[in-house]
Amino acid sequence: MNGLIYQTFKVRSWQPSDRTAAAAVIGQVLGEYGLGWEPEGADRDVLEVEDCYQQGEFWVVELEGKVVGTAAYYPIERSENAVEIRKMYLLPIARGQGLGRFLLQALETAIIQKGIAEIWIETASVLKEAVILYEKSGYEPATGVETARCDRVYVKRLLAEEAP
Repeated sequence: MNGLIYQTFKVRSWQPSDRTAAAAVIGQVLGEYGLGWEPEGADRDVLEVEDCYQQGEFWVVELEGKVVGTAAYYPIERSENAVEIRKMYLLPIARGQGLGRFLLQALETAIIQKGIAEIWIETASVLKEAVILYEKSGYEPATGVETARCDRVYVKRLLAEEAP
């Protein structure tokens, strides 16, 4: 990804020097909602981006040179030709401005360009803003939560939308 601009935010591909800042953003947001940072479990991918996102993408969101958000996706085996959107987190300073919707749409565009058929998202009910965003963006409730801190899973079938 070459980089995207949204208002005063810059969205760009993750670099190894972003590891600590990206982990701090995710840890802070999780803590804000009473969820735990799991470096050996659900959050291992943030510490091992090079390995976990070889077939996907991991982006950071900057404001005035500081990382204030993250967004990512990678292939999964829930069904054939599927990815999971992961690590979509924004610090409070980056919320309420449409940036989350912009990020979700940018991720979807990148995923569609790769010819992916389904997008999956796991989240927690306490992340109320995220739940609303996903539901308003055409994600359908599904079953099969795989992450302990999550209690909701959604799917969006892309190819079905394109059929006449």
